[in-house]
Parts: sequence; C-alpha cells; structure tokens
Amino acid sequence: MKVLTMGSFLLILAHVASGHVATAQQPKPGPEVRRLGYYLGSWRGEGETKDGPFGPAGKLSSTTTCEWFAGGFQLVCRGEERGPTGKRTFLNIRAYDDTAKAYTEYGISSFGESEYDTGGSIVGNKKTFVLNIEVEGEPAKLRYTEVQVSPTFYTYQAEASVDGGPWTMVAEGKVTKVK
Repeated sequence: MKVLTMGSFLLILAHVASGHVATAQQPKPGPEVRRLGYYLGSWRGEGETKDGPFGPAGKLSSTTTCEWFAGGFQLVCRGEERGPTGKRTFLNIRAYDDTAKAYTEYGISSFGESEYDTGGSIVGNKKTFVLNIEVEGEPAKLRYTEVQVSPTFYTYQAEASVDGGPWTMVAEGKVTKVK
C-alpha cells in the first residue's frame, strides 16, 4: 500500500510540475541585452597593431559572424583574424550581467587563449572595457573602446597603461558590416 501511495504522490507531483513548467512565462531579454543586437550578422575589419609588449607592429584583418544563442540572451560570435602573429580563429560569447549591471565577454582562440572579461559598458554609441592584466611581470590596464559610427560601421582602439603610466595605443582599426 505504501508503494502505491508513494507512486501516486510522485505521479501527481510530476503532473503538477509539468503543468507549471508549461504555463510559466519564459524570460525575455531586456533593453541592455537587445543592444548587443547591433553586432548581428557578418563583419569585416582592418586595422593596425603598434610595436610593443603585446607584439610587433603590423596590419590586421578580420572576419566575424554573430548570431543570437537560443533564448536571445547571449550573442555568439565566430571569426578569424590575421596579423603580425599569424592567423587566429576565435569564438566569443557576449552577454549582459544583470546582477553586475555590466557587459561580459568570454572568448577562446586557436592560440590557446581563454579569457573572461567583465565590467564592460555601452554608453550612447561607445562600448568600453577596462581590464587588469600583466605585461612583462608588471601590473597593467588595457582599455578597449568601440565607437558605433553607424548601424554598419564602427571603429575600435586598444590602449595600455603599464604600472600606472600613460595610456599608449596598442591597436586601432575599423569594422564594416558586410551582411
């Protein structure tokens, strides 16, 4: 008798739980998440790196394609970059952390790199990340800034400050939407 009672209880619980799931409202992305939609589609970039602790000077070229992940809360971007250090393929996941009230980006590359950046902001047409890093054993900051010039074109620049020193340009360029 206990087995039947326990079995009946489990069936009722499963039925109630499945009905609750079916009627629950799925969350919808907020306005901060929707701002990431700017990057949807395919993009082509060109730029230049400056000689320094991050590598040699040279031309950069890139292609990136971004699409929403299921549910529409994260943007998944895959691409390829060519520059002075060779060809690098990458995967980035861009999102908005509602608790921290900041943009995040997780990235991996064919060079074995893996990084998780937090604290990004988009104010007006300007996206900014400031990262704490280490350069040749010294504490440093890297500031990455994009300016959305139009719906199909943005510029970027990366600057570094080593051990509290002045900001110096590391790389800059422009990116155009191709479809």
